[in-house]
Amino acid sequence: MYKCNSSRLQALLEDFSKFGATANGGVTRLSLSQEDVLARDYFCELCKELGMEIQIDDMANIYATLPGKIDCPPIVIGSHLDSVEEGGKFDGVLGILTGVEAVRTLKDNNYEPEIPIMLVNFTNEEGARFDPAMMSSGVIASKFSKEKMLQSTDKNGITFQDALQASGYEGEQENRLKEARAYIELHIEQGPVLAANEIDIGVVEGVLGMVCYEITVTGESNHAGTTPMSMRNDPMIVASRIISSLHEQLGQIDDKLVYTFGRMHVTPNIHTVIPNKVVFTIDSRHQNPSVMREVEKHLTSLAVEEDGCQIRPVKLWGRETVFFDETICHEVEQSCNEHGYSSHRIFSGAGHDAQYIAGIIPSAMIFVPSINGKSHCEEEETAFEDCVKGADVLVETVLKLQKKFSMDHQQTLKK
Repeated sequence: MYKCNSSRLQALLEDFSKFGATANGGVTRLSLSQEDVLARDYFCELCKELGMEIQIDDMANIYATLPGKIDCPPIVIGSHLDSVEEGGKFDGVLGILTGVEAVRTLKDNNYEPEIPIMLVNFTNEEGARFDPAMMSSGVIASKFSKEKMLQSTDKNGITFQDALQASGYEGEQENRLKEARAYIELHIEQGPVLAANEIDIGVVEGVLGMVCYEITVTGESNHAGTTPMSMRNDPMIVASRIISSLHEQLGQIDDKLVYTFGRMHVTPNIHTVIPNKVVFTIDSRHQNPSVMREVEKHLTSLAVEEDGCQIRPVKLWGRETVFFDETICHEVEQSCNEHGYSSHRIFSGAGHDAQYIAGIIPSAMIFVPSINGKSHCEEEETAFEDCVKGADVLVETVLKLQKKFSMDHQQTLKK
C-alpha cells in the first residue's frame, strides 16, 4: 500500500493556483485563455519529466501516458484545468494534480505498470467561456457535434475554433480517447455532505438525472399607478403563485429531490410599469427516473391561463441519471477501507466529464470534502490532508485495477 506525498501535492496545488490567481484567493482560468495555456504547458512539462508520452487531439484534450508492460488500452485518470470566473483553486485541477501525484508515487516506489496509465485534461469542462459545459468529453462520447462546438462563441465574440487555433493545442482527431479499461475522476464534492458528516471520501455511484424548464407567463403592461388591482393582467403575481405552488408540490415528492428557481427575466423591468412578461427557470435533480417523471408531470400540467395571463412551460434540456461502474466503485471503497479512511456512497448533483465518458468506458469518481460545501467561488476550500487522502485512494484503486486487468489479460492468453 503506497502513501502519497502530502507536502508535494500541496506545493503542486499552490503552483497551479497562480495561473489565473484572483485578488481574493480564487482562480479565473477560462478554457484556452492565456492562463489555461500556461497551466497546460506546465502540466505537459511535469508529465514529460515522469517519462509520459504526450498526445493532443482535435479538441485540445491532452493525453499523457505512462507505458505499461502490456500493449493494451489504459487505465485513465481524468479531469480539467479550466475554471469558472472567480472560481476556486480545487475544482477540476485537483483531479489532474492527484493524477500527477499518483504517477509520482508509483515512480517513487519503482512500480512498473502492467497496464498503461493515462492522464487526461479535458478542454472546456466548465463551459464558462464557451457553451456547453463538458464540451470536449461530450464530443468524444458523441453527445455533441464538433462542427457545432467550433462555432460556440465567448462574450467577446471569439469562437471556440479561433481560440483552439490560437492556443497551440489543436491536435489530431485520431488521438481522441477511444477505449480504456477504466476511467477514474477525482473531484471535490462541491457540496456539504462529506464535510458535515466528517467523512473522508465519497464513493460516487453516478450523476443525478435532471431537467431544466423555462416557464413564460405573459400578461399585459399598464401604468403602475392608475390601473386598479382588479383590472390587471399581472404576470409577476401569477409567476409568484406558480413558484410558491411548485415549491409546495415538489417538496412533497422526495426528500432527496433538489430544485432551483435560478433565473428570472421581467419585461419591461421598470418600477412604474406593470410587467407584460415574466420568464423563469426551474432546475430539478434526482437519481430516480420515476421521481423525475413526476416532477415533469407537475411542470407540464400547469394551467395554460390564470388571471388573464398565458402560461407556457418549455423543456430546455435534461439528462438521464448516469450510473457508474460498480466494479470500480467497489475497488474505490475497498481502497478507502485499506487506508482506514471513512467513506460514503454518494451521487453527484453537478455534471462532470465522467458522466459522458461513462457511456464509452467503465467509469467512477472519487469525492473529497468541500469545506462548508463551497464551490464555483473564491471561498472554495478543501483541506490539504483531505486532498492527499483522495490521492491515496486514487493510487490504491489504480493498483487494484492493475492487478485485476493483468490477471484478465493472462487468462485471455491461456484460452
